[in-house]
Amino acid sequence: MTNLLEDLSFRGLIQQMTDEEGLNKQLNEEKIRLYSGFDPTADSLHIGHLLPILTLRRFQLAGHHPIALVGGATGLIGDPSGKKAERTLNTADIVSEWSQKIKNQLSRFLDFEAAENPAVIANNFDWIGKMNVIDFLRDVGKNFGINYMLAKDTVSSRIESGISYTEFSYMILQSYDFLNLYRDKNCKLQIGGSDQWGNITAGLELIRKSEEEGAKAFGLTIPLVTKADGTKFGKTEGGAIWLDKEKTSPYEFYQFWINTDDRDVVKYLKYFTFLSKEEIEAYAEKTETAPEKREAQKRLAEEVTSLVHGREALEQAINISQALFSGNIKELSAQDVKVGFKDVPSMEVDSTQELSLVDVLVQSKLSPSKRQAREDIQNGAVYINGERQTEINYTLSAEDRIENQFTVLRRGKKKYFLVTYK
Repeated sequence: MTNLLEDLSFRGLIQQMTDEEGLNKQLNEEKIRLYSGFDPTADSLHIGHLLPILTLRRFQLAGHHPIALVGGATGLIGDPSGKKAERTLNTADIVSEWSQKIKNQLSRFLDFEAAENPAVIANNFDWIGKMNVIDFLRDVGKNFGINYMLAKDTVSSRIESGISYTEFSYMILQSYDFLNLYRDKNCKLQIGGSDQWGNITAGLELIRKSEEEGAKAFGLTIPLVTKADGTKFGKTEGGAIWLDKEKTSPYEFYQFWINTDDRDVVKYLKYFTFLSKEEIEAYAEKTETAPEKREAQKRLAEEVTSLVHGREALEQAINISQALFSGNIKELSAQDVKVGFKDVPSMEVDSTQELSLVDVLVQSKLSPSKRQAREDIQNGAVYINGERQTEINYTLSAEDRIENQFTVLRRGKKKYFLVTYK
């Protein structure tokens, strides 16, 4: 069996680690508890959160006990990491609601019913919310020197632009999380993105100062995901790629992964899938020898979409993708059309209304004028549900509707328009 740290190293999932020898010994001698924190700064996690979540899962599959910590308290404060300005503070009600949604999302990836090592969800509001300011300053804040805190990247990077005491204190709150979980759950390892290194090591320092001599805990950070072309990972023209299917549909999610650059695909297979080293190396070779087949991208998209949204959603995403590629729109269900054409311009019409194709092309702005619309039809540039229509006087009928709800028009190769019926 592959050593867990060796596997993480092969996958490029270790950026920094405290006491590698000690941690490796600990992991081999016993099944430890570890945690990673997720602040509710939105009503859904996004794919930037996948790496720490899946790393927790890797530890669980190796027999260890993961704790997913939802930051119900720290989410009210705001982490200064990676930010150039103060976050907008959300109300307690909103943070509480988002915390619950994030709990539900985390349950897709971690096994909370495992017989031997069930995952645990915790919320730091349960202990931070009970503290009064005197206890916080005396018992926790007393352990942090200002010079020590100023030296941390999360703080020093904000000194010039300005940082409030609120965000300045975030490091102390996160450190207290580690101490609390160490005491109550015997949690010995915190993992997080490389931007969390300063917060993690501050937590280790608090444990060292607060507990008896010989108290031992560890920290491990994961690299922040980058793209070879220099653009930000997890962002598209439409915004962030969310794990909530209502915010990013499984089809859009699948498309994000299938469009991965050849230069990134092997790295992402290592990061985001549970394929073996041998399987990944085989896909690396295929990417080198036959990149046009995009086999690695297809497997990546299938693995991650299935993991996040399930097999049924994956099959729908593949079905939509194949229909759009082949032009066989008629094969899609109304639900498929709704998902696949979510961001396509559309108009709603009365189902009893007769519509000439020329008029629809002009109203939809697919063609700038009736004259151009007729030319487009005559030249074979207009498609109804994927089928070319060359009859100038054609009128849309009930037979052109998919499940009596949609008609998909296309002009040229890529200009789509959706007619919906009421």
